[in-house]
Amino acid sequence: MTALRSRTNLPPQDRDVPAPPTAEDRPSSGSTSKTKAYVSDPDEGPSRLSLFDVLRVLAGLFLLSSALSYFITGNSILWGYRPAITRPARIKAWLRGPYDLTDAQLSIYNGTDPALPILIAVNGTIYDVSASPHFYGPGGSYSFFAGRDATRSFVTGCFDTDLNGDLRGVEEMFMPVEEEVGGELTREERREKKLHKERDKRVARKKVEETVRGWERMFDGGKDGKYFKVGKVDKGPGSGWEGWGEVKELCAKAREGRPRRTAEDVG
Repeated sequence: MTALRSRTNLPPQDRDVPAPPTAEDRPSSGSTSKTKAYVSDPDEGPSRLSLFDVLRVLAGLFLLSSALSYFITGNSILWGYRPAITRPARIKAWLRGPYDLTDAQLSIYNGTDPALPILIAVNGTIYDVSASPHFYGPGGSYSFFAGRDATRSFVTGCFDTDLNGDLRGVEEMFMPVEEEVGGELTREERREKKLHKERDKRVARKKVEETVRGWERMFDGGKDGKYFKVGKVDKGPGSGWEGWGEVKELCAKAREGRPRRTAEDVG
């Protein structure tokens, strides 16, 4: 009992009882609701992929795809895709700038001069077809298209007589030939016949436009196509162009291919 009293009479620093906590030892008011941040151990390595790892994976995938593409296609590591940078003719045309050529100037680019590109025109737009000299160059199957605007022949199919860009009257080839009806037509029948003809002409002109657009899409292959647009045919003042002259008749092939309309069809 005496020993107990003597211990209680000792100063706090000499007792075995721990001292009360200080302000530095007390937890902050919000510490109990916060999760302790995770600090990675340097010995465990990086916690996520580095940029080098990502690039290495992408390079491996590209090499695998290229090898598979060459194995399947036999000549391409990009599955047939050929960017413009791999086409010297396109780069040269881009550096040179657009062509604005008269008909006479365009005729020089017919493939006979190997230093010049092979050009053709469709509806006044000039395209570079140098990628196919075996077709459009001298001796090629379509060499007669080179160095000119032959839009009319693209529509009519008459490559011997229609190698020009005059589309006037071409819509007639899509207009039906009506069967002759004996006897005098009434006023109402004449009116009906006129309305049919006007409607047929509108439809025929639309078909001509669609045909021309189809050829334009073929030669303007976009950034990946082997043919591409390079300029316009100059028919403005000072170009020497004097117009197409009189409207030409349809060639024999186009006339023979016109659809037929009988009286029953009209009725």
